Amino acid sequence: MFITFEGPEGSGKSTQIRLLAEYLRGRSFSVEVMREPGGTAIGDQIRHVLHDTANTAMSPAAEVLLYSASRAQLVAERIRPALAAGRVVLCDRYADSTMAYQGYGRGLDLSMLATLTEIATGGLIPDLTLLLDLDVSDGLSRRRVRGEEMNRLDLEAVAFHERVREGYGRLAGADPGRWVRIAADRPVEVVAMDIRETVLGRLSIQAG
Repeated sequence: MFITFEGPEGSGKSTQIRLLAEYLRGRSFSVEVMREPGGTAIGDQIRHVLHDTANTAMSPAAEVLLYSASRAQLVAERIRPALAAGRVVLCDRYADSTMAYQGYGRGLDLSMLATLTEIATGGLIPDLTLLLDLDVSDGLSRRRVRGEEMNRLDLEAVAFHERVREGYGRLAGADPGRWVRIAADRPVEVVAMDIRETVLGRLSIQAG
């Protein structure tokens, strides 16, 4: 089963993926955790370029092509082999991030992005996408309070992040069978419980 985590900055995706992986492994599931951009030797090099705050001159087109290149490598090198081996794959961001950030955030053509994503992923779509939804200002504040490194996209204007969040809402609304919204403004343990219940329900359906 292929499960992706999406959401605005500071929504707790990394924490929740770690907790879910630990929980599923405790129930004897074989789990692989991945992230975007990166997750492979090639992808990690691309991630550095994308997140480097010195690269302010990067064009939206260059940005989306780099994200797609990293994604193509991750799908070919790790995601498809893991799924073929019967593992549960948990991925911190995936193709929906491109639609939200480069589409709704940057204003690039959505149909063009869909075509590019089809090429990069070979048509691989998650079985379940968890949208950890959180107010943009709260999310960015969380990152600053925790002293996390702010990457190039984190430093965009709040208006950009608001467009991204709105984009996520539209994507989720257009495909309710795949997306599940999780309110991320609650205690970590409460959010984790909601995620576990959702995932276990989907895994039961898939097993049946």
